Amino acid sequence: MLVKNPSSLQAAAMVLQAADGLLITAGAGMGVDSGLPDFRGSSGFWKTYPALGDSGLQFQDIANPQAFARDPHQAWGFYGHRLQLYRNTQPHAGFEILKRWASHTTHGCYVFTSNVDGQFQSAGFAPQKIYECHGSIHQLQCCTPCQLTTWPADDLSPTIDTAACRWLSDLPRCLHCQQLARPNILMFDDWNWVDTARAANDAALEVFLGSCRQMAVIEIGAGSEVSTVRHFSERMAQTYQATLIRINPREHHCDLSDSIGIAMGAQAALLALDELLPI
Repeated sequence: MLVKNPSSLQAAAMVLQAADGLLITAGAGMGVDSGLPDFRGSSGFWKTYPALGDSGLQFQDIANPQAFARDPHQAWGFYGHRLQLYRNTQPHAGFEILKRWASHTTHGCYVFTSNVDGQFQSAGFAPQKIYECHGSIHQLQCCTPCQLTTWPADDLSPTIDTAACRWLSDLPRCLHCQQLARPNILMFDDWNWVDTARAANDAALEVFLGSCRQMAVIEIGAGSEVSTVRHFSERMAQTYQATLIRINPREHHCDLSDSIGIAMGAQAALLALDELLPI
């Protein structure tokens, strides 16, 4: 394997080997190596959803609660297609590597991710140790919402006209009021997102953080355009005096003094690091 920055990889491997717990923070770049689409810029979005491009819609126009009021069959065509895609996508080898590394530490790992795809759960990470800060496509809520509750999308079977990006069957309905339901995802200009998991997630995260004495923060595929994950990683590294390992092919730089930047994609970097670790 061709390694562009061997010194960074070796330094990161030393930090990981000494860690008693791993705080894994992940953005959209983590899922790209599993074959999931990259919505960075209009060209990538329109390539995946040409019908929306023909309509002149940007990602933020359809990933918006107003899309469900404007054209619910189109909005659910987009989210229904994504739901089916995420269900059918196999997590790449990097997920298994992270899980194995964590199993060799004293306190395991905790995952903080802005991804809504459920890849960490599919890869076998414990759901109670995954903080999905933007929600999950695998949970539903009322559009209004009539109640501050969510429910699993397990029974939802999307029937989509992929070419037209339209939902063809009966639209998903709220379990409580029978009005239109939507994915439990934090969208653009979204004041109705139901964040029911925050209290439990905060408590579990605090327990993990409090147990570690030599934690490593490994951030993967988190860009600066939506900087939630990057800010969280930096805050945790500073607060708990942990080294931040930032894996990103384009935006690997970090201003923290105790940080390591690796200019590689998610799977390639994790494979390269795994070759340097004796576990």
